[in-house]
Amino acid sequence: MLDLGEIAPTRSKLMELRARLQLAREGHDLLDKKRHVLIGQILRTIADTEQVQKEMEERFRRAYETVEEARAAMGTERVSRIALSSPRSVEMRITPHSIMGVLVPTVHYKVPERRPLYGFGDTSPILDQVRQEWLGVLDLLGEFAEKVTTVWRLALELRKTQRRVNALENVFIPAYEAKVKYIEETLEEKEREDLFRMKRTKGKLSQGAGL
Repeated sequence: MLDLGEIAPTRSKLMELRARLQLAREGHDLLDKKRHVLIGQILRTIADTEQVQKEMEERFRRAYETVEEARAAMGTERVSRIALSSPRSVEMRITPHSIMGVLVPTVHYKVPERRPLYGFGDTSPILDQVRQEWLGVLDLLGEFAEKVTTVWRLALELRKTQRRVNALENVFIPAYEAKVKYIEETLEEKEREDLFRMKRTKGKLSQGAGL
C-alpha cells in the first residue's frame, strides 16, 4: 500500500518525481523494445536450430547405415579395431560475441585429419564413406551446440527483461504517477485556499476602507 502521507507536497518534490516518472517511462519503452528484439532473435535461432537438428538426425541415420554396411562387408571385429585406432580428440575453441548485450558462443572446431589411418588393400571402400559421414555429424554437432546455447542464454535474458518491464509497468510507474497526482492535487488545493484567503482579506480591507 502506497503511503502518500510521507511525501512532502512541495514544488521541488513534484519536479523530482516528474523527472523520475519520465525516466521510468523511457526505461520501460527501451526495455519493451529490447524484449521484442529478443523474442524475434530467439524465434529465428530456434528455427535455425530445428533445421540443424533435422540435418544432424539425417546425418546420424546415414552414418549408422554406413557402419552397418561396413560391418556386413568387413566384419564387426575388424571395423571396431579400425575405429579404435582413429584419433578421438577434437580441437575446439569458443569465442563469445554479443547479441543485445548477451554473450553467446561461436564454436570453432578442428576435426581430425581427413587422411585415413588404414590401408586400402585390406578394407572396403564403404569404410571411407563411414568416415566422411561421421565427420559430417561432428561438423553439425558443433553448430547445434552453439545454437542451443544461444537460445538458452537469450531466453534467460528475456526472462530478466520481462521482469523489469513488469516491475516498471505495474509497480514503479503507477507509484510515481500516484505521487505526482497527490502533490499536484495538494498544491492546487493549497493555491485555492490561498486565493480564497486573499480574496477574503481583500474584502475585509475594502470594508474597513469604506468605514
